[in-house]
Amino acid sequence: MASLHISNVRKAYGATEILKNINIDVGDGDFLVLVGPSGCGKSTLLSLIAGLDTISDGEIRIDSDRVNDLHPSERDIAMVFQSYALYPNMTIGQNISFGLEMRKVGKAEREKAVSDAAKLLQIDHLINRRPGQLSGGQRQRVAMGRALVRNPKIFLFDEPLSNLDAKLRVDMRTEIKKLHQRLGATIVYVTHDQIEAMTLATRIAVMKGGVIQQFGTPAEIYSAPANTFVATFMGSPSMNLIPAMLSAEGGKLMLAVGQGSAAARFELPPQSAAVASYAGKPVIAGLRPEAIGVEGGRTPDALREVEVKMLVMEPTGPDVFAVMELGGVEVAARLGADVPHSPGERCKLRVDLSKLVLFDAQTEERIA
Repeated sequence: MASLHISNVRKAYGATEILKNINIDVGDGDFLVLVGPSGCGKSTLLSLIAGLDTISDGEIRIDSDRVNDLHPSERDIAMVFQSYALYPNMTIGQNISFGLEMRKVGKAEREKAVSDAAKLLQIDHLINRRPGQLSGGQRQRVAMGRALVRNPKIFLFDEPLSNLDAKLRVDMRTEIKKLHQRLGATIVYVTHDQIEAMTLATRIAVMKGGVIQQFGTPAEIYSAPANTFVATFMGSPSMNLIPAMLSAEGGKLMLAVGQGSAAARFELPPQSAAVASYAGKPVIAGLRPEAIGVEGGRTPDALREVEVKMLVMEPTGPDVFAVMELGGVEVAARLGADVPHSPGERCKLRVDLSKLVLFDAQTEERIA
C-alpha cells in the first residue's frame, strides 16, 4: 500500500475553477472518503488522482513519487466505477483476470489471484457465470475483485454503491469495511452519502464548491464541525442550528437560545477564551438531535432542563425522531423508543451542553 499527498491542487476549465487549492495527506492504509453535494468537485479530484484528467496547478504524490505527468497505467492504482464496467460476453473469472492478462501475467499466477480474490469476496461459486446472471451487489463484488487482483498501491472508488437498493447498499458497505480491515489497503472513496462517509472512513474530506470545508476523522467532523455547512451536511437528522445570544453575568457565561421572549436561557459549563470573547454578541448554537432529551450523560454538570412543546413524533423502532419547539424555534431530537410524550404536549427535557457547538453568526465558522 502507499500514502497519497495532494498539495495545492487546482483544476480549471477556462475561466471556471472547479477545484481550489486542495491539500490532503492520506497515510498508508487510510480510508479517505471525499463527500459533498453534487458538483462540489469530488469526482473531479478522483479523476486527477487516477490520471484521467490533468491538473491545472499543484502536485500529486504517491509515496514520494510525483505522478502529475504519469499515464494512469503507470500510477499503480485500481479504480472501481459506479457502473461496474464489466464485459458482458466474459465469465466472471475472465472479467476479474482481464487486466492481468493484458499485463502478460502468467496463467498460473492469474488463476491463483482470481481464486484468492473470489474467495475473499465470496463470489468463488459464481466464477463461471456471466454478468447478466448476477445481482447488482454481486456485479459490484466482481468489479472490486478485478481491482483486488491488481494488488495496487491505492484503490479508488467512484460512488460504487449508488446503483444499489437501500438494503444492498448497507450490505456492501459492510463488505467494503471488512475488505479494508483485512487488507489494510489505502482507499480513496467518493460519495454524496454522509452515512457511507461516517461508517467507512478513517479520514473524511467534506467538499463544497471546489473547496475542502473540513478534513479530519469521522469523530472530529461530527462532533466539532468547522462551519455550519459541515454541521448540517454531516449527520442524519442534521445538527440543529439555533439563533442565540451570549452574555456574561456575575462571572458566568449565559446563553439565550431561540427568539424573543420565548428564548431559553442556560448557564454554560466552562468555555474557551474564544467563546468567552463573544459575550454580548449573537451566535449560532449547534446541537445534535441526540443532545436533546438525554436521560443521563458523562458530564452531568453540563445537563440543563428546558421546556419544549412536542410537534411531530416519528417512531423508528429503536428510537423516536421528534420535532419540537425549543425557545420558539423548531428543532429535531432523537429520543428513546419509550418516550412518554405526545404531539401537542408541553414537557421538560434535558439538554447536554457538553455537546454544544457555537458558530460565529456572521462567518458561520465554529468558535474554537
